[in-house]
Amino acid sequence: MENLSYDSLPTFLDAHNVQIVGRGEEIVVFGHGFGTDQSVWRHVVPHLEEDYRVILYDMMGAGTTDPEYFSVLRYSTLHGYADDLLTILDELDVESCIYVGHSVCGMVGCLASIERPFLFSKIIMLSASPRYLNDIGYFGGFEQEDLNQLFEAMQSNFKAWVSGFAPLAVGADIDSTAVQEFSRTLFNIRPDIAFNMAKTIFQIDMRCILPQVIVPCHILQSNKDLAVPVVVSDYLHHALGGPTVVEILQTEGHLPQLSSPEVVIPVLKRHLAVTRSIQVQ
Repeated sequence: MENLSYDSLPTFLDAHNVQIVGRGEEIVVFGHGFGTDQSVWRHVVPHLEEDYRVILYDMMGAGTTDPEYFSVLRYSTLHGYADDLLTILDELDVESCIYVGHSVCGMVGCLASIERPFLFSKIIMLSASPRYLNDIGYFGGFEQEDLNQLFEAMQSNFKAWVSGFAPLAVGADIDSTAVQEFSRTLFNIRPDIAFNMAKTIFQIDMRCILPQVIVPCHILQSNKDLAVPVVVSDYLHHALGGPTVVEILQTEGHLPQLSSPEVVIPVLKRHLAVTRSIQVQ
């Protein structure tokens, strides 16, 4: 798993299954969260193709990528994912874009913007968190013992873990098709890679980098989310270094673009179109 490099691939873009759709001039880049791939945006993208040029890619480690190119060392922090994003944009000669990052990719976008703020006119975060662990004066939603049990369950019986985790993440009383879709993309990930990704993501603490993010950020958050408490959106609002917008969605679950696209699509389109920051909602 550590022996191959991107140098031996036809292109870096192939490695990440980069897709470009749409007829607009403004570029929107979509990054997906843990356990999914770019298909998590399938309900959203058709509504944007008329007005935007949309770039989709798969994070390395997603079930749609070649597991032989997943480096435990490179992806032991989020910097590896941020470097991938910047390389994709460089390969495509993108000079400016709006980045929409779901879950962990919200923080990936923040890291990339610190490195190259001129590349991003704004970042839209959906269900994003800088830290999932509780801390003194900070509520992230999990205790370390919770995460230890999650990791143990992943290692002992990955299929059973997916079957239990997917409906919890999607949310209770949600159409089962969304649970089935999230289960499918989770099952597609090689279990050892899923475990390594989960350990990296759930143990992150990106709070210290937030003041360095000067790009305008729009924070969208479900009003009930197993992985990200609503108070995290307020924390991001006050900790980020640039102008911020917060909107709480009347949805449940960590993947509202999959489970409640009818709610997410008009909100996302509105935030994409905003040219200046507005007051917190």
